[in-house]
Amino acid sequence: KMAGHSRFPDVDTDGSEKSEEMEIVVNVGGVRQVFYGDSLNQYPETRLAELVNCLSGGYDSIFSLCDDYDPGKREFYFDRDPDAFKCIVDVYYFGEIHMKKGICPICFKNEMEFWKVDLKFLDDCCKAHLSEKKEELEEIARRVQLILDDLGIDASESRWKRCQKCIWKFLEKPESSYPARVIAVLSFLFILISSVVMCVGTIPDLQVVDAEGNRMEHPTLESIETACIGWFTMEYVLRLISSPNKLHFALSFMNIVDVLAILPFYVSLTLTHLGAKLMELSNVQQAVQALRIMRIARIFKLARHSSGLQTLTYALKRSFKELGLLLMYLAVGIFVFSALGYTMEQSHPETLFKSIPQSFWWAIITMTTVGYGDIYPKTTLGKLNAAISFLCGVIAIALPIHPIINNFVRYYNKQRVLETAAKHELELMELNSAEGKTAGSRSELEDLSREGKEGPFYSSRIKVSHSDTFIHLLSEEKHYRTRLQSCK
Repeated sequence: KMAGHSRFPDVDTDGSEKSEEMEIVVNVGGVRQVFYGDSLNQYPETRLAELVNCLSGGYDSIFSLCDDYDPGKREFYFDRDPDAFKCIVDVYYFGEIHMKKGICPICFKNEMEFWKVDLKFLDDCCKAHLSEKKEELEEIARRVQLILDDLGIDASESRWKRCQKCIWKFLEKPESSYPARVIAVLSFLFILISSVVMCVGTIPDLQVVDAEGNRMEHPTLESIETACIGWFTMEYVLRLISSPNKLHFALSFMNIVDVLAILPFYVSLTLTHLGAKLMELSNVQQAVQALRIMRIARIFKLARHSSGLQTLTYALKRSFKELGLLLMYLAVGIFVFSALGYTMEQSHPETLFKSIPQSFWWAIITMTTVGYGDIYPKTTLGKLNAAISFLCGVIAIALPIHPIINNFVRYYNKQRVLETAAKHELELMELNSAEGKTAGSRSELEDLSREGKEGPFYSSRIKVSHSDTFIHLLSEEKHYRTRLQSCK
């Protein structure tokens, strides 16, 4: 026993002292705190609770739980994050844990695992933040893995498989090479040209009259349209052939749009040449005209080449609740103000409000501040009702706009951060690989890639570098102290 430390109770060699009366001192990252056994033993499976009984087990037992121990002060030292520890110890006093603002959720989760505190004690709001961060890491890991798959060359694969991968990367990943970027720009230009031709073809001055007196598109415009459809068809077929998962490819939304963009051309061509034999010519012409209208679907192909349109689509998908509230507000207002307008306008002999359903149209164009003027009130009360209706419409439309804009900005910024993080992760992998072997620098990897021998060597070195990064999804090893703590 050591004298001069009366605040610590004497511990018998047989461990007969009651752990509830035990007082321990913990120093975490320079922050010193005192705990009592009766508080810690509420959760006996935690690391701090194990410290209460470790003194009787000798130094082996002590150092299995902490980084260092001072027998003179009887103080346990831990090289951990003190800010996270301050939050974690709340479980012993309040039965729940709240994560402070500014602490990385993944680092905090690792700290909770080190202190052996179950995640069920984490508050729901903090769990949501943790889930969001884990999704971001999974997305970064997915992007990094896709890039690594593109860099890797499996010598065991057949020549056809390697050719498929090259075609897929050439058509689906413009950032992979300069020719792929040129193809993406050409595809974008073909979409624009096809859309412009579809619009210009409807101008009467540019149309020609056939033998039967019917107006039709100019033959030059039809030739341009045929060339564009040929490009779209070739592009879709090559992407389908090179796709690693053809069922998923066929059911993808953007690929369905591609089919809808090229299908009307072939259907109308078939009806023009074969349909006349099966049905009346007028019916064939009506069907062809309806199919030509479906060509507007090709404008949605721009979303494949525009990250802004993709971001807008995602923001609208995430804003269904706000859009639903907007439609509900407008529906209630339209019903109320159209009924009031119909009632107030009945006293006027020249009223334009013939029925409440007809008044719905007036309420829609008034609340959305369009105001065509084809239906308008003529009485004083009717005008007052109209003034209140468009004021309410402005307010109803303005309220949900801010959350929708926030969803757009948040997703757009998140995509930029994820893209930067994935590139940074690849740079770290390359740097860590270069530090391992002086000769195995970036030039060596390029030489091996040109020689077609980088398969096993490259993958083994990548595994080494994975352990030095924060993306644990790419490695089977688990490390508590990771680069993620730098984001606090």
